[in-house]
Amino acid sequence: MTRTFDDLITEAAAVPVDGWDFSWLDGRAAEERPSWGYARSMGARMARATAALDVQTGGGEILAGVPALPRLAVATESWPPNLECASRLLRPRGVAVVADADEPPLPFASGVFDLVVSRHPVTTWWDEIARVLAPGGTYFSQQVGPASVFELVEYFLGPQPPEVRGRRDPGEARAAAEAAGLEVADLRSESLHTEFRDIGAVVYFLRKVVWMVPGFTVDRYRDRLRELHGLIEAEGPFSARTTRFLIEARKPA
Repeated sequence: MTRTFDDLITEAAAVPVDGWDFSWLDGRAAEERPSWGYARSMGARMARATAALDVQTGGGEILAGVPALPRLAVATESWPPNLECASRLLRPRGVAVVADADEPPLPFASGVFDLVVSRHPVTTWWDEIARVLAPGGTYFSQQVGPASVFELVEYFLGPQPPEVRGRRDPGEARAAAEAAGLEVADLRSESLHTEFRDIGAVVYFLRKVVWMVPGFTVDRYRDRLRELHGLIEAEGPFSARTTRFLIEARKPA
């Protein structure tokens, strides 16, 4: 039986959005994954590290899945609901979870970590990354690229100017890393397919990834949501392009 618009958005508006686990979207949305396999590659680097830092860990889900952690493992997070989730997942594995405002400076001494990682950071403070890395240490990060899921963003906000669409450019990340004194060893980007199969998936996604449509609420965008529901019902899943890039940078020995 086809579910109604009101049923779908009421359910999606009530689901908790703590942490960074998107499993509620299973069967309701799909996102193509980058070919480089961030979690697997990051886990391999963790196994070789002696002191590692996960910046902006979210709910700690990715770090919690690492098979072998180094002797010293630390994670930072700023959003209180995520901080609670990360603490629950990571502290039993011996990871120190630190509340941090995601603004400079990082609350650590210089040269402490031989590995710093971050998956989808909101902002990368390159000078701070370089400062806390030990000589010869590595920064390894998967980041959101330019104009990611902008088909959905622009459905609600209208066309965005070039300076907004061009944010998070991999070339700018390279330049910023090098300006901080790091050597970029790897930089790759991919454009990937994403689809939303019902309007509940859209509501959940925009509630969780709050910077996509700032100030999003169901009440504020109800009319536009209803139109999109009709479009999905008539034409099938709403498609968008997700952009991701991988950057690996090293501090000179």
